[in-house]
Amino acid sequence: MDKGNHTTIEFIFIGFSAIPELQFFLFASFLCIYNISMAAHMFLIVLYNLSSNLHTPMYFFLANFSFLEECYISTITPNMLKNLLSNHKTITFYGCAVQMYCFLLLGSAECNLLAVMAYDRYNAICHPLLYNVIMSRNACVKLIVSSWLIGLMVAIIQTFLTFSLHYCGPNKINHFYCDIAPLMALACSDTRFNEIVIFMLVLCVVVGAFLLTIVSYTQIIWAILKHYSLAGFKKAFSTCSSHLIVVTIFYGSASVMYLRPKTSYGTDTDRFLSLMYTVIAPLLNPFIYSLRNNDVKVAVKKMLKI
Repeated sequence: MDKGNHTTIEFIFIGFSAIPELQFFLFASFLCIYNISMAAHMFLIVLYNLSSNLHTPMYFFLANFSFLEECYISTITPNMLKNLLSNHKTITFYGCAVQMYCFLLLGSAECNLLAVMAYDRYNAICHPLLYNVIMSRNACVKLIVSSWLIGLMVAIIQTFLTFSLHYCGPNKINHFYCDIAPLMALACSDTRFNEIVIFMLVLCVVVGAFLLTIVSYTQIIWAILKHYSLAGFKKAFSTCSSHLIVVTIFYGSASVMYLRPKTSYGTDTDRFLSLMYTVIAPLLNPFIYSLRNNDVKVAVKKMLKI
């Protein structure tokens, strides 16, 4: 690797090269998943915008979540698909920086947006009379913008720190995209400061957002047990359970990936966990939200005139 000019540096993805006989099968599978994910999220965005009964804060957040997910999977999947069919699985130094920046921006924004959605459900169930005042259109927009701004801050800090390291040796990234840990493993300089910053940011953003979500749902459960009938409990649980499933999949895989000790990193485990929140979760999320939601089912029937 060139020590003096970063523009000449190329990284090589190892990705799934260890199983060459499955390259085409993986390509076909991931292409199918990507197309279904993009179509499902686009359908939900259109549905939320065209259906008057979905013009509420909850579905405003869901529409933004679907848009974020489309951007999120498009940051990783197209390049991964190209590499599965290519003998030259390379990416430039600055191309890798852009991919990491976009991935961190969108991933951090998604963490915050999931917490915002939990806060919305908390207000809907615990403060129903004040809900429209608390979750006004202006407040919803501010919460969305705040989610993106926090993601922007995290992405700038982490990308700058990672790509300010000195890379002078091996250039093979033992992953299928430019993630922080595999890149730092290639650095010739000391990475201890970077590791501390990663841990602190993940603790503040991912764990912080997760704790806010847990607190919101603790209050929701307490309010349901105190004030709601059995029918009300079922309705509230049906509304919140979809979000809880999405939260568990996303926060669970992301926390295990970035908070475990460095000595416990395993390349196969890393790739599996990364696939969970970069490929599999975006496929499942629109179906979890739509198939378990009566309002969405009604809106779909109206749109299709069933």
